[in-house]
Amino acid sequence: MSEIKYLHIIALLFLFSCQRNEQINSPALAEMCQRLFPQHTQSFQFELLTDSTEVDRFTLASSADGKILIKGNNQNSLAVGLNHYLKNYCHTHVSWYATDKVEMPEQLPEIPVSVSIRSKCDNRFFLNYCTFGYTMPYWKWEDWERMIDWMALNGVTMPLAITGQELVWYKVWTSMGMSDQQVRSYFTGPAHLPWHRMSNVDYWQSPLPQSWLDNQEALQKKILERERGFDMTPVLPAFAGHVPAELKDIHPNSKISQMSQWGGFDEKYRSHFIDPEDSLYSVIQQLFLEEQTKLYGTDHIYGIDPFNEVDSPNWSEEYLAKVSGKIYESIHKVDSLAQWLQMTWMFYYDKEKWTQPRIQSFLNAVPDNKLILLDYYCDHTEIWRNTEQYYGKPYMWCYLGNFGGNTMMVGNLEDVDSKIKRLFTEGGNNVYGLGATLEGFDVNPLMYEFVFDQAWDYPLSTEEWVTKWAMCRGGNQNTHILKAWEDLHQKIYTKYATCGQAVLMNARPRLIGTQSWNTYPDIHYDNNDLWQIWKELLKAHGVNNDQYRYDIVNVGRQVLGNLFSIYRDQFTSCYNKKDIAGIKKWGALMDSLLLDMDRLLSCETTFSIGKWLQDARDYGKTQQEQDYYEENARCILTVWGQKDTQLNDYANRGWGGLTRSFYRERWKRFTEDVLVSVINGKEFDEKQFHQNITQFEYEWTLQKGDFPIVSGENPIEVASILISKYDAHFERQIQVPTATN
Repeated sequence: MSEIKYLHIIALLFLFSCQRNEQINSPALAEMCQRLFPQHTQSFQFELLTDSTEVDRFTLASSADGKILIKGNNQNSLAVGLNHYLKNYCHTHVSWYATDKVEMPEQLPEIPVSVSIRSKCDNRFFLNYCTFGYTMPYWKWEDWERMIDWMALNGVTMPLAITGQELVWYKVWTSMGMSDQQVRSYFTGPAHLPWHRMSNVDYWQSPLPQSWLDNQEALQKKILERERGFDMTPVLPAFAGHVPAELKDIHPNSKISQMSQWGGFDEKYRSHFIDPEDSLYSVIQQLFLEEQTKLYGTDHIYGIDPFNEVDSPNWSEEYLAKVSGKIYESIHKVDSLAQWLQMTWMFYYDKEKWTQPRIQSFLNAVPDNKLILLDYYCDHTEIWRNTEQYYGKPYMWCYLGNFGGNTMMVGNLEDVDSKIKRLFTEGGNNVYGLGATLEGFDVNPLMYEFVFDQAWDYPLSTEEWVTKWAMCRGGNQNTHILKAWEDLHQKIYTKYATCGQAVLMNARPRLIGTQSWNTYPDIHYDNNDLWQIWKELLKAHGVNNDQYRYDIVNVGRQVLGNLFSIYRDQFTSCYNKKDIAGIKKWGALMDSLLLDMDRLLSCETTFSIGKWLQDARDYGKTQQEQDYYEENARCILTVWGQKDTQLNDYANRGWGGLTRSFYRERWKRFTEDVLVSVINGKEFDEKQFHQNITQFEYEWTLQKGDFPIVSGENPIEVASILISKYDAHFERQIQVPTATN
């Protein structure tokens, strides 16, 4: 072999070697490190594996120069690798809240043995249309920035990205002849926009200010740039058939029909739907996608969800097939690479109407690889098992776990673990990935991080996983935290989330049971066990990180909320016996418990209404706009929409300020009215009370109050005071009634 040929081969081998492990200066990862722990930014080295991108994977090792060396096949895998190091070596947890600090050890631990982990599925979906109303409607960029960091660290590749679409629609509808006032009045208030987008309600709390449209455009551009920087594929919206009623005046011959009633709203708020077979449908789709792409670009995957919790105009299998076929045809005409992402909540919610033949007809009208389905509520019902694995269409197993932002401690790690394992063995070759579709944050974050960890080939038992979780919340400093989390896992996290959960203090007052399906206080454990767990957590002296304080407040919120059910039942017992002294005693105890709950919740920003309302008001450019946003933010948490509808209290939650000014006030008026009725020798008039409390609720949404972001008290100290105050109640072994099923 000649010397020239030999040198040429050496050069090719060197080039190939460089391509396999190319060291990169990853701005996305470097900037993330700078945001989360700037003191250690220079201690990490990231390398991109370029030999194959077919399977997501990462490796960890300590380099010769003392750095933590993380290799991955893309930016997303690199971020997951970083998180694996943070959780398993540093015992550091990065929460999804911008207000939570990231606490790192002064000296970064070495990695004694290199680690190599591959994904079991390369697609991981996150968010729910509802999350944009129950948690994120008034988020600022700093909130989104932390959330996107959290998504990257947890391996999310397909985030729902529906912010800023109203500006696109504004341009479309005005170009078709509608006026500025008509279009902005067609929209709803910001917190209700998810249900406007899903064709459930129009015109509610409108018109939407122009400043909102402009602000959300700028925010969406930042969101998408950051998500794409982490090699995510944002899921943008496309046209699903929802149109303004005024379009019928402009196009009288088009097949536009009024949708069925939703949420108890009056007829004037009902949405309208244009038949996809109408030629105008494709025109609107093209206008929307072209305008959206001009503003935000495209990743060729679009969320389209017709008939969410509303009826199809026609339930024939032929019609349903034509609808889905025309929808796909309309996006493919504009974007030849288009894929349609569809949530299948409607198959669960309207299971009696969405029969298997209808589902099959709807799905099979779209090419197999062009329709991706989200099995939305697998923690309760796995639709894939009832549809022959969605008749061959790609689908994603999703954990929902929360409705309306309700703050109940629920979830079942064992069940989720076994279901996901069965998915990967029985789910078929069309399993597309995993997802989390929570409606709101604030509670049970472990369930979502657990789900995303199952996407990677790093086998841990649920016990081992919970131990590692607890280590990141102070368990590495104090074994009492490890014991508390072991008990939470074994005794409390044993039941999936259901729609309409709440501690009784968040429910409309009644002598027996609850008035609404939105506020069931049932629990499936012994509340005395949870009390002992709270006491165990409080034994972890010297621990004071954000995660530990969160757990102190979160467990306290649940156990004291459960106790309230006993107090109410004792109060009712005294009413039945016309025991005036007992009514006064238990009424006072109920009121004191509500105030104590509010005091505990007000210690932490995450558990307080202060930030929610302040974020809303911050969007206002004028005093009028500020008041408008506050009313909208108050409305969705309480009455939700119009007075006394079926959605009243659907978004209930245990928050400081909200508990004192709203929930406590309802119960205080209740106990006082009951007492007066007994003193006067009359039966309590529940009907009249209902009317009075309905008016109070409405008036509360119109109030303007200055709620502090945080009280300034230490939640650990407050919790210790409450432990001492209420311990005697638990020592007497008073039981909270548990659910029977």
